[in-house]
Amino acid sequence: MTREPETPSLLQRRIYGTVGIAVLVALYLLVGLVGHDPWRGDDARYLGPILSMLRGEGWLFPMLAGEPLVDYPPLYYWVGALLAWAGSGFLALHEGARLASAVFVAIGVYFSARTAEALYGRPARTPAALLTMGGLGLVLHAHEIQPLLAVLAMLAMTLRGLALVPQQPVAGSLLAAAGTALAFLAGGIGGLIATAPLLPLVMMLSADCRTPRASGALLLGLCLALALAALWPLAIHLSQPDQLGLWLRGEWARLSGPALSGGDIVRGLELLGWFTWPLWPIVLWSLWRARRTISQLRWLLPLLSAVLVLTHFVIQGDLSQANALPLIPAMALLAAAGVPTLRRGAANAFDWFSLMSLAVFGILVWLAWSAQAVGWPPGLARHVARNAPDFVLHQPGLQLALGAGITLLWIALVSRLPRSSSRAPANWAIGLTMLWCLAVVLLMPWFDNGRSYRETVRSLEIAVAGERSSTPGACIASTGLPDHVKSSLDYFADIRTVPIVGDSTPCPLLLVMNDRKPVMQLAPEWKPVWEFRRGAGRRAETFTLLRREGS
Repeated sequence: MTREPETPSLLQRRIYGTVGIAVLVALYLLVGLVGHDPWRGDDARYLGPILSMLRGEGWLFPMLAGEPLVDYPPLYYWVGALLAWAGSGFLALHEGARLASAVFVAIGVYFSARTAEALYGRPARTPAALLTMGGLGLVLHAHEIQPLLAVLAMLAMTLRGLALVPQQPVAGSLLAAAGTALAFLAGGIGGLIATAPLLPLVMMLSADCRTPRASGALLLGLCLALALAALWPLAIHLSQPDQLGLWLRGEWARLSGPALSGGDIVRGLELLGWFTWPLWPIVLWSLWRARRTISQLRWLLPLLSAVLVLTHFVIQGDLSQANALPLIPAMALLAAAGVPTLRRGAANAFDWFSLMSLAVFGILVWLAWSAQAVGWPPGLARHVARNAPDFVLHQPGLQLALGAGITLLWIALVSRLPRSSSRAPANWAIGLTMLWCLAVVLLMPWFDNGRSYRETVRSLEIAVAGERSSTPGACIASTGLPDHVKSSLDYFADIRTVPIVGDSTPCPLLLVMNDRKPVMQLAPEWKPVWEFRRGAGRRAETFTLLRREGS
């Protein structure tokens, strides 16, 4: 039994209609993109290729601090570099680059909503948009520099094109071909695996696409997609053949490496369980209801997409959270199909769970801020001080006012939410967005203190300048530095280290992280001239700069 929708007022239609959803999506995407440094991990790592492009390097093949980076092809970096250049007058380079994430997530939300409308009708359009942005695992990655967001967006575009094929075979196939080619340009062979097989599989398995016109259009789309996808490797081969070989070896290593083992699969299921919450329970409900019509395009298309993404997830054997991002469009579509058919009890349970769980997290955010501002609760305050001993909270009064305003707006929005089939997804999406805004206002400075390398690099820059005063232009060797550290050195201080080759280096300076010894044994003439410690506990890091005596 489904709920009887109530008739919303004009004001409610404005706030909770298309305009309101657009504002909600904008808040979700834009809050948290600016106001903090590149953070440790992917955010700093993938800033490197964008920085190189803006310096005139690596426009065709991504480079990080002068070294090739084979992780992903350049689509995301191109967009990030373009937006960083366009926003250079009012945004820091890293903040402008993060706008690429907002663009690609917005594309993913838009195409997921349109695909749901084409497959399941107008009632599924709003839930699809809300559930796409409401996936728990998306929220942090949507606000960092993350190339896999481009794969997510292009996969959503491909699904939109395939959903159009029964009504508009040529237009739908061309859109799917464009999405497939761009998915390859965004994610390499992994992007191609997630999209290209959809075209022939849909043609073979779906009765809706077995008409001669639809089959011919899909075959044409597949050929066009593969031809367009070949342009980037061809350009690399003609201009930088060595780089193409390097990229192919990297792709092959990811695909031919050990797949997930039994224990890894259990951990992978745990990861996917929270990452795709609250989508997967509704997906199971949708598939149960559709068990007798599973061969129809509206079920087959997102189901095949999910299977392809999960297959690649298992094959590559990497349990990094970001690798689950391409699963979100398919999960959001299947969940959106089930939302209008949820029984009253299930819908009310989802609704109340959304309110209660996010409210609890909101209270925890306030407690974490209170521990920073006034030292209460004492145990949490000690934990905060231990992990960031040099952190000083600025403008707590302004944070208090903004945080209170966000909390009151959250309460006002959910209390006036009209009853409809989209109420539960709307409650979740509104609550998640408001919770994110609250966390940004109250906790962002503390996180920035612990995850930024700005102060570390500034201190190193001063030390290097002192050493180079006696040896101008002295190079710095390194070994084992993570890519995000190399990118931060290049970004904040224009420092590029030289890898150690053959257990030796001509450089008079050596940078070591976490006391990791280089491959060569340190000779007695290497003496420390600078050290910097940051973080605490498992996050503790120590940087040491050494100089060879007599250099």
